[in-house]
Amino acid sequence: MSGTLYVCATPIGNLEDITYRVVRTLREVDLIAAEDTRNSIKLLNYFDIKTPMTSYHEYNRFDKAKYLVGELLAGKNIALITDAGTPGISDPGEVLVAMCVDAGVTVTALPGAMAGINALIMSGLPTRRFCFEAFLTNEKKERTQVLSELAHEHRTIVMYEAPHRLTKTLEALEELFGADRRIAVCRELTKKHEEAVRGTLAQVREHFEQTEPKGEFVLVIEGASYEKERDEKEKEWAEMDLSAHMDLYLERGMDRKEAMKQVAADRGMSKRDVYKELLEESGE
Repeated sequence: MSGTLYVCATPIGNLEDITYRVVRTLREVDLIAAEDTRNSIKLLNYFDIKTPMTSYHEYNRFDKAKYLVGELLAGKNIALITDAGTPGISDPGEVLVAMCVDAGVTVTALPGAMAGINALIMSGLPTRRFCFEAFLTNEKKERTQVLSELAHEHRTIVMYEAPHRLTKTLEALEELFGADRRIAVCRELTKKHEEAVRGTLAQVREHFEQTEPKGEFVLVIEGASYEKERDEKEKEWAEMDLSAHMDLYLERGMDRKEAMKQVAADRGMSKRDVYKELLEESGE
């Protein structure tokens, strides 16, 4: 009978944020797979946990995952932990979990701290619908493409950023999202110097241009406004004559009746008025 992989969330700063269940599990499993054993030994020593550890990180995630799956299939129980927070979230743990699922190994998750969720619930921004982007790529073209897509995202956006890239990211966000989009930038969550800087993108960007960014950052960004996008679209339609507006949909393959219905919806007009104005434009 195979063992179980326990995906264990660990504190993101304050050691008191670990759960009783995680502490018990770390003591009871046969092996702990840790992102950095030198870092995790501090956590284990604090809670007097003597379970042996092995390293599992970004650079050995495929080969080591195969080894760990073999140990699990042999009947060992293994706990997976990361340096801070929940394994598998922007983390090599997702590879191990996927391999376990493919091999038929039981996987269970022990909940706990996650920086993105902490930042979201203290941001003051809407929490009912949100998306998580983690760290942006370093590749400039792809980075710009991702941010351009997110500029039209209506859900609250959560992402991580390193201190040395923070101001450049805020500049890019301001350019693509608009200076008045609201944001909360949270740093050093659960730690002594925890801080949340809230305001518009312009205000927060100015703050960090004057204050050197230090620590680990989570950005929580207000989603695009449906009302603002609708107003901008209506303004765009108002600047286009009805014939050109009709042609736009006809060229997409709509028949004349469907196109007229869509034009009426875009402009907040009745189909009868659209038909009448089209006749007038054509001089009929």
